[in-house]
Amino acid sequence: MASTKPGVRPANPRFSSGPCAKPPTWNLNALSDAPLGRSHRAAVGKAKLQEAIDLTREVLRIPDGYRIGIVPASDTGAVEMAMWSLLGERPVQMVAWESFGAGWVTDCIKQLKIDASTHTADYGEIVDMAALDYDQDVVFTWNGTTSGVRVPNGDAIPADRAGLTICDATSAAFAQDLPWDKLDVTTFSWQKVMGGEAAHGMLILGPRAVERLESYTPAWPLPKIFRMTKGGKLIEGIFKGETINTPSMLCVEDYLFALKWGKSIGGLDALMHRADANARAIWNFCAAEDWIDNLAADKATRSNTSVCLKFTDGRITDGATFAKAVAKRLETEGVALDIGAYRDAPAGLRIWCGATVETSDIEAMLPWLKWAFQTEIDAL
Repeated sequence: MASTKPGVRPANPRFSSGPCAKPPTWNLNALSDAPLGRSHRAAVGKAKLQEAIDLTREVLRIPDGYRIGIVPASDTGAVEMAMWSLLGERPVQMVAWESFGAGWVTDCIKQLKIDASTHTADYGEIVDMAALDYDQDVVFTWNGTTSGVRVPNGDAIPADRAGLTICDATSAAFAQDLPWDKLDVTTFSWQKVMGGEAAHGMLILGPRAVERLESYTPAWPLPKIFRMTKGGKLIEGIFKGETINTPSMLCVEDYLFALKWGKSIGGLDALMHRADANARAIWNFCAAEDWIDNLAADKATRSNTSVCLKFTDGRITDGATFAKAVAKRLETEGVALDIGAYRDAPAGLRIWCGATVETSDIEAMLPWLKWAFQTEIDAL
């Protein structure tokens, strides 16, 4: 039966999971104070980078004593810096339940050639974090961007652990309450929850990670871009805005805008509330429909940022083709851009619900999703 197009369109159809939607009040004029054509090592450049670090600490409520560094190559660069610099001192446990976590497993075992134990779960599921040995180093993602599954809390991580916890939190930071006392290394990128520009990563080191860096030298050579110590001491300048390589001051200004916006609306609590409201709108929609469901099997582990969905209608015989057709139809209508599932993930959709997305846009998009589904079903 032919379905009628909804009458209301999202004001902003950008639901990509990275780079993500800009903050609602963003405009190009907001970047006019960027010190373009100036050295990042000049006083003005250092001040901007230090401000980005200070605001990150304030908005995320990162404890004193934790170092915050701006590093190259987005979240990937930050994770690789941590793995190459810290792993190898003791046995390692690699944890993965989605594509990016699987990538860290590959790098650890095939590139660093560490004989690590691996703990994996299928898309939509999660590893039993309480079953891990935290006297070994543990590398894991907090929020699986490609599976829509997140760690519900840090209760499983013991305070008296002997190993380090290295956490890829790129689609969790600013939208989920990270337990800093349970995380020795945390990484994220500007392009996710805060809608910043790509290519810059953040590396947050707790005191135990700094102690490891200053007491342990890996057996393998470290590229210059990964080196965080000199003469057995942490290069403190990295965590005061003296970046390892040249940052884009335009991107820095963009990140500063996002941080100030986040602070102005109420800080971390408000940012988490916005993401929760966005995700809840989709969860409620799925609960009311019998043809679509959340990929995350357990409600307690459902992501509030990268919400991954699967079609459950028995008439669909080729899930990948059907999902691509729905995503394409929504893009053609200009009501939802870039919402196809990640290439390694099960067939379906992935809708970004981070803090820069307006709940009203999610709510306006969902009737279009129902229309696109029915239209594609009618075409079968």
